[in-house]
Amino acid sequence: MTQLGPGRPRLAPRRRQGQTPRAEILDAAAELFTTHGYGSTSTRAIAEAVGIRQASLYHHFAAKDDILDALLGETIAAAAQLAEALLARPEPAAVRLYALARFDIEQLCAARWNIGALYFLPELRGERFAPFRARRDDLRAGYESLAARMVAEGGAVGVPEAETLPFRLVETVINIRSDAGGVPGSVQGAIAEAVVRILGWEGDLGGVRDAAEVLVRDIGV
Repeated sequence: MTQLGPGRPRLAPRRRQGQTPRAEILDAAAELFTTHGYGSTSTRAIAEAVGIRQASLYHHFAAKDDILDALLGETIAAAAQLAEALLARPEPAAVRLYALARFDIEQLCAARWNIGALYFLPELRGERFAPFRARRDDLRAGYESLAARMVAEGGAVGVPEAETLPFRLVETVINIRSDAGGVPGSVQGAIAEAVVRILGWEGDLGGVRDAAEVLVRDIGV
């Protein structure tokens, strides 16, 4: 029988994705939260989905909201880090904004479960999740700052609140994924392109894509 650690035998063979018990717990929770609902999922159900005792789950997470917080943090950490780095780069704003949008879209779509759908849970309005909301606001601000720089460079003149549109466009992939079960690569690319087009970019998108790919690779997020 596979062991979790001293005195912590599994109830069933390993059957979740993840290299550690903690990662397996997060995988099981992500599935249950996104398919059965956060409020309807208990820590006992998560433990059973992993094949461990509930007491073993508490060895890694003190409460269900700690699991949710960890999942949410995983969805946003890399994009927020990239946004911060892009704000300090000298490349044209269109290239930097496209780079952020395409990276963020790919992250939201590549996860095994549609964790982005959890952003809209009423539980996230509480003080417990204030740090996550602040981190997401930082990411939103990064989008809006890059969009404002695009507008300053001559785009989207006269479009009300143009700076707020890119972030909203990117997160449409969450609903598309919920409705269709997935987001084809062609749709992901079209949304990323729409992010710069809606701000008035009329130049060569191929050049923007290539430059953005080099930029993200250079930053190394």
